[in-house]
Amino acid sequence: MDDWFVDDRCTNCDVARQLAPGLIGEADGKSVMLRPPNDEEESRRLHAAVFACPTRSIRRTSGRVDQALDPFPMRLDDGVLICGHNSQQTAGANAYLLLRPSGTSMMIDTPRWSSQLADRYAELGPVTDVLLTHRDHAAHGRSYADHFGARLWIHEGDIEAAPDADRIIRGLDPVEIGAGVTAHPLPGHTRGSVLYLADERYCFSGDSFYWSRATEDLEVVDSVTWYSIEELAASLARTAERLRFEWVLPGHGDRRRLPADEMSRRLRSLTERAGLLEPRPVDFTAVRW
Repeated sequence: MDDWFVDDRCTNCDVARQLAPGLIGEADGKSVMLRPPNDEEESRRLHAAVFACPTRSIRRTSGRVDQALDPFPMRLDDGVLICGHNSQQTAGANAYLLLRPSGTSMMIDTPRWSSQLADRYAELGPVTDVLLTHRDHAAHGRSYADHFGARLWIHEGDIEAAPDADRIIRGLDPVEIGAGVTAHPLPGHTRGSVLYLADERYCFSGDSFYWSRATEDLEVVDSVTWYSIEELAASLARTAERLRFEWVLPGHGDRRRLPADEMSRRLRSLTERAGLLEPRPVDFTAVRW
């Protein structure tokens, strides 16, 4: 496959397949190269996968990948960028930068820790807040918050993962983080799961729900729900009507933009389907990305 390959450290986190569809696929529970890039656009997509992969498993036999081709942080929309450089300590979760009208930004979950990366993210504007969606993604929160001089947020249900957080979200009521940005507690995936809603446009859903390429719809990861699928269904039933957004931006699983009315319809449908789910043992192989 030209000189590109995926090595055996791959953990099947799906990040590479999100960023380079058609170039990287899945076989036997691992990512595999399907074909080399044919043009400059495909090369950009492949290098995004290279520099996001948490195990650095996408390599070439001819030598080291050119660091100048690192595209991150990479713009998804006018107001949001994806950080790349996903961390093994967050199971390869995606992290984002939310740009604010004031010229500042907020980081939602975190990439792998690096002071050089932190400086790169801060070039877009001072980072005022690091918003953790839940315990699984908390590994580097304190390091980034301290580097930026930012406030670190987490819900009380997952406080053990960030006991030195600066702001604790309590209870089930929405909490205003800043102008246009609200935290909505959504226990289920973990006891302290939270989603962050910005400007009625962006929904940073953590691991509570995501866009599935397999079903072409919003889905919950019921096979990897650590706390309670019944609680997640109840959280969605309580919260869905409060949420209006165009972009779903999860930690794991694909991103998608649709008209807000269409997203609302799909979220209501997901809420109904989630209410029919029953608990089952954790099974990573059952996730339909």
